[in-house]
Amino acid sequence: MKNLVAFLALALAACVASNQPLKVVLQGAEDIEYGRFADPLANPPAGQWLMDGHDYTAQRYSTLTQIDADNVSGLGLAWFDDLDTYRGVEATPLYADGVLYNTLAWNITTAYDAKTGAKLWTYDPRTPREYGRYACCEPVARGLALWNGKVIIATLDGRLIALDKDSGQPVWTTRVFPEDSQYAFSITGAPRVFAGKVVVGESGGDLGVRGFVAAFDAETGAKLWKFFLAPNPEDKLDGEASDGIMEMMRKTWADTGMWRELGGGANPWDSIAYDPELDLVYVGTGNSNPHARYYRSNNEGDNLFTCSIVALHGKDGTYAWHYQMNPGEEWDWTCTQSMISADLTIDGRLRKVLMQAPKNGFFYVLDRATGEFISARNHVFQNWNEGFGKDGRPITSEKVRYGFDPVLVAPGPGGAHNWFPMAYSPRTKLAYFPAYQSEFVYALQPNWKPQPFRSNSGWGGFTGEAGKKRGELMAEANKIEKTWLTAWDPVKQEVAWKVELPRHGNGGVFVTASDLVFEGTTKQTFAAFDARTGKVLWEYPTQSAPVAGGITYMLDGVQYVAINAGWGGGAAQIERGAGIELPRAPARLLVFKLGGTEQLPPLAKVEAIPNPPPVRGTEAQITQGAQLFAETCSVCHGQNAIGGVKDLRHMTPETHGKFNDIVLKGLYLEKGMANFSDILSPEQAEAIHQYLIARANEDWGRD
Repeated sequence: MKNLVAFLALALAACVASNQPLKVVLQGAEDIEYGRFADPLANPPAGQWLMDGHDYTAQRYSTLTQIDADNVSGLGLAWFDDLDTYRGVEATPLYADGVLYNTLAWNITTAYDAKTGAKLWTYDPRTPREYGRYACCEPVARGLALWNGKVIIATLDGRLIALDKDSGQPVWTTRVFPEDSQYAFSITGAPRVFAGKVVVGESGGDLGVRGFVAAFDAETGAKLWKFFLAPNPEDKLDGEASDGIMEMMRKTWADTGMWRELGGGANPWDSIAYDPELDLVYVGTGNSNPHARYYRSNNEGDNLFTCSIVALHGKDGTYAWHYQMNPGEEWDWTCTQSMISADLTIDGRLRKVLMQAPKNGFFYVLDRATGEFISARNHVFQNWNEGFGKDGRPITSEKVRYGFDPVLVAPGPGGAHNWFPMAYSPRTKLAYFPAYQSEFVYALQPNWKPQPFRSNSGWGGFTGEAGKKRGELMAEANKIEKTWLTAWDPVKQEVAWKVELPRHGNGGVFVTASDLVFEGTTKQTFAAFDARTGKVLWEYPTQSAPVAGGITYMLDGVQYVAINAGWGGGAAQIERGAGIELPRAPARLLVFKLGGTEQLPPLAKVEAIPNPPPVRGTEAQITQGAQLFAETCSVCHGQNAIGGVKDLRHMTPETHGKFNDIVLKGLYLEKGMANFSDILSPEQAEAIHQYLIARANEDWGRD
């Protein structure tokens, strides 16, 4: 072992000095001796981008400086690839040894020559398109992992697949969750490799899942450990790493409630981080399910581990510590956002910290060894928090604990900072992230019953007097809605600067040692900002809003910048639902360099909206269709049938003629439109169809 440590130290030092790729062969997770040394991913060479967060700190900080404030205006397109999809493309590409790796919706993965854009291989895992039903915000994939000659993908339907990096052929495949699970599991987050282990969470919390995180051997795919993040609904042990604290977890949930049926939530659908010195895996957990605590847990308990950061020992997955941002979460807030490690001097003392800006509007600084609460402050308007106790527990205002009477809560369920990646610069000592200021009206739905494999919130107040009050409150909420790129000082807990942007959904960021911050914007541009002042230094029209996190890499002495421009996901659904989506091109992978001269083709002409057919459904049929659409279809096709992945008010006569075959026979399965015959009868499908015809006629001529 001592010889291996010495070899690693020499190899790492040589590679950092020469900016050449580090090639170290490790036999598997068992060869990492915990606490003895940091493995190669902990400090990758400057020109490489081997993990979604760049390295284990997840700072998304690059030491490359060839592109700087003086010459960034000369950035041009080096090459691009049309990705042949209008689905959201949310992945951070990875770069190693002259090859750029990228993944799309349905987990289709491609390797490119990073200089020319030539495709080296493409692997399609044939993700079953019916799993699009279980993805709340499109069948996206947020990234890949690299380890020891392998590219590792986590598929929407729950497979973990290791591909040979040179050929794209599978090396091993394993399952993260069983195909016949009672829950609506999916995976949209990137797998992470920490010290030879692939660590992955799962999605589906809006429909109903029991959250967990699991680790697998990166060499073989063998399961190493699993930790459940919500209690066992049968009040028994699971035989997993979480058993040791199952009693503590269970005490925070009511004895009765719909959590037993729907799983409780707390699924870690995006960010998972790691400290190699402490051998701690940090798991950011999701929202509760159902959302309404009244139905979920009889308005009782903290409901661990919803909306929390949970630290686990990497070697065996056992519990180390946790901090819960929102005890008794019931607003669809998540703590799955970027978790960044840094060493900060606070009150004259150097602290090893973990930083996060989750959905709830606060920026948190925690001790990453112990979980001790150090500080938190809101970066947008909020009305849920009245302060923090001495132990860091938030004091939640009873005014936001909604009942059947609608109340206004800030932030809304979209969150003050959603999944869009955050960055941190050790030079400026600032964190950078897109912020969204919003409010939302919450109320309970009377006599609500959960719907299996559909969106389950328990929210209501859409009709009668409650509906009238909702409209008045939402008009008030619309007045404060704003979005911006924020530069945040985590020591002072204050805004250093911010740049206002026009719409929610601005993309993830990364920062360089030349003090440049790169971000995709909802102006359909990719932009570079001065990291110290926020001044816009460069902006490139991308014909689609890049929501993903970008990267930078060095190849043959040339620095490149790469970003996926593929507007989609939850923010896109909000914009489409508001009827304000801009015309856009299909998704593209864009790669820039100084002096690049490639040009994008012009946007295609927008087709005219077809005339809707006449309304022939009865009032009762259309009313039934509206309810069924809201429960079954609105996640993909927009509230009130406005916008969505496909705006169904704008169906052609041919599509109207095939409507029942599309809905009940899976005619468009390959496009991601699943067969719904298991939960919809022909009469119900026709009611939805008649509702859509009515909506098309109501809105005809307004777009």
